[in-house]
Amino acid sequence: MKNNVFARAFRHSIPVLLGYIALGAAFGLMLSRNYPWWLALIMSVVMYAGAGQIYAVSIFAAGAGIADAMLIQFVLNARHMAYGITMLKKYAAAGKYKPYLIFALSDETFALLSSLPDVQKNETLDERNAFMFYVSLLDQCYWVAGCTLGALAGSIIPLGLDGIDFALTALFIVLLIEQITRLKKAAPFVASAALTVAAVLLLPSAVSLLGALAVSLAAVHFIAHFNNARAKGPSC
Repeated sequence: MKNNVFARAFRHSIPVLLGYIALGAAFGLMLSRNYPWWLALIMSVVMYAGAGQIYAVSIFAAGAGIADAMLIQFVLNARHMAYGITMLKKYAAAGKYKPYLIFALSDETFALLSSLPDVQKNETLDERNAFMFYVSLLDQCYWVAGCTLGALAGSIIPLGLDGIDFALTALFIVLLIEQITRLKKAAPFVASAALTVAAVLLLPSAVSLLGALAVSLAAVHFIAHFNNARAKGPSC
């Protein structure tokens, strides 16, 4: 049975596999310009934060201090607090898997797991928890492999890196399309995109990321509440 759960998790995580190998390699190549290749392996195992790792390499290469780096990382990764709140119900009964599930909740893993339906009749709670664990573990393995391979390649072969930092944005676009296709509900995504653009244009750059996240979550909650109320019909 565990083999079946693992196989399902692997199939479910294939979109992240394709993205993480490419994006991880991009990060590894960037890191290899200033640091030894093995640092990519350590960072991807211990830190495991795609955008955070990319920005860490950039800000340290620019000579930023520890305090500045910590502040930037906090603002950049504050979105994970919202992810965590969203996943409280799914992780509530995760048992022994919960610590790792919390650690490994990346943007892409959240995209895969947040849209999972409730436990099905032919699925036990332990199987669902194992499925989420395997998806999370596989995603990190993909990331570790991509980062390490990219850093090794960059340390051996001189490569041009123009435009390679767009890989992160490209992966988010692919995952967005995947989610829209799977859920067949474009309204939350369109509303979030519009509000994000508005937040970037109207808010100071220092708080635009948090502002975009806050208003987008509020909009998605309102849309979900409105759809549920409409589905139930008018109360008597």
